[in-house]
Amino acid sequence: MSPPRKKKAPRRSVPLAPAGRAAALASRIDRLESIEEIRMLVAKYSLSLDMRDVDAHVNLFAADIRVGRERTGRVHLKKWVDAMLREQFAGTSHHIGGHIIEFTDADHAHGVVYSKNEHETGTEWVIMQMLYWDDYERVDGRWYFRRRLPCYWYATDLNRPPVGERKMRWPGREPYEGSWHELWPSWKSFWARPPVGEPEVAPPAPLGQFLTAMRRGAPDPKIRVR
Repeated sequence: MSPPRKKKAPRRSVPLAPAGRAAALASRIDRLESIEEIRMLVAKYSLSLDMRDVDAHVNLFAADIRVGRERTGRVHLKKWVDAMLREQFAGTSHHIGGHIIEFTDADHAHGVVYSKNEHETGTEWVIMQMLYWDDYERVDGRWYFRRRLPCYWYATDLNRPPVGERKMRWPGREPYEGSWHELWPSWKSFWARPPVGEPEVAPPAPLGQFLTAMRRGAPDPKIRVR
């Protein structure tokens, strides 16, 4: 018989030196402050848009924000937002929730936030369910929107439930499909592959990579403003 094996002593983590502990704590505090600032950025977006403070609104975006295919800057963004609000809506209200934020590095992040909106437009009261896929960037110590990609589930008059296909039903337009599910491969795979036998459960996503795991390597969406 071979002799019994000795049990290995449990590994002990090497404590950080005081300078390392201070740097780690500073990094954690910076991450928490960044999360809070980004969440406030989204709340400020809704308030400034609904109250028609267009200057406050466009200053939430990076100074060189892309507007359309050929223009950049807050001046062009202000022209676009101002015209859109005057031509389409007498009033709006954006109710946000379910905000998930993940970081690429200390100065770049992306996130998903739900938005339930109401719009007074002509003689109709249009309700909408959507989400934003956001890119955020910290410039000179302050967080800004680098991009907002809107993904819609439905829009319809308050008294007309959007049952069926082509749930985007704006007054004066033909109904069309939104992009509510486009970012998420799970939607198509769920309906395409009903379970057979005992289901398998994938391992949990690494902490801070929930959205990355859900995207499953899908290519980044095309750039749009708002």
